[in-house]
Amino acid sequence: MTLIRGKVGQGGYTDLVAPDQHALKYIGLAVLSLGDGAAWETRFEGREAVVVILGGRCDVASGGSTWDGLGQREDVFDGPPVSVYLPPGSECRIVGRGAVSVAVCTGLAKRGPAPTVIGPEDVAGREVGQHSFQRTVRNIAGADSFPAQRLLVGETLNPPGRWSSFPPHKHDSHRPPEESKLEEVYYYRVRPKQGFGVQRVYGDGFDETYAIQDGDAVAISQGYHPVAAAPGYELYYLWVLAGEERVMHPYEDPNHAWVAAQAK
Repeated sequence: MTLIRGKVGQGGYTDLVAPDQHALKYIGLAVLSLGDGAAWETRFEGREAVVVILGGRCDVASGGSTWDGLGQREDVFDGPPVSVYLPPGSECRIVGRGAVSVAVCTGLAKRGPAPTVIGPEDVAGREVGQHSFQRTVRNIAGADSFPAQRLLVGETLNPPGRWSSFPPHKHDSHRPPEESKLEEVYYYRVRPKQGFGVQRVYGDGFDETYAIQDGDAVAISQGYHPVAAAPGYELYYLWVLAGEERVMHPYEDPNHAWVAAQAK
């Protein structure tokens, strides 16, 4: 478990989690910030990618296809995203149309479907939880909604003072059908920006708590990992998961599972 301090607004390409860092095998996460007309190019060797437009608009080109003017939200709190899936071996060129911020989520992979735009209409958003742990979850590349090889990508929005990833759950053991083994990264934004949230990661023999600021990321290799937004502040996080199998079976902490049962 590692807290990575981010810096929102930093220009260019910023690696937050590189492959084989922070006890993670599969996931990479970077944030790309471009001005109007500025371009960034790469090739995803041995990795599939989901490029999530956090805010602003851009042109994306890959595999002989070009999508102009992608993006419709001002920031992550302004509705569901536009994203682009790119399979392993893809070349990618992104050009800003005005200022744009993009998350580049990658996962170790050998195959994947053709380059595809995942529009807001493709993002299944739903309300999850009840009362003080009710939040909005948006599935961008879910296990049942998009056929990537390993990546699972989505967004969660906590209203002020609310909890998410609650009751606390984990997915660090291969125990089907109760639990699947997946590593995960959270990337945070906060509104207003001076706010904060709290991330706890705990399990047998470890217990860590982080004060989350705008632009931070947390790499989660093991343990239960609930999140809380401070009163008065909206908390967003992009979540990226990957593992040997692309199956979601989170296991709730038995000590706290009663909270959800009682709330129903």
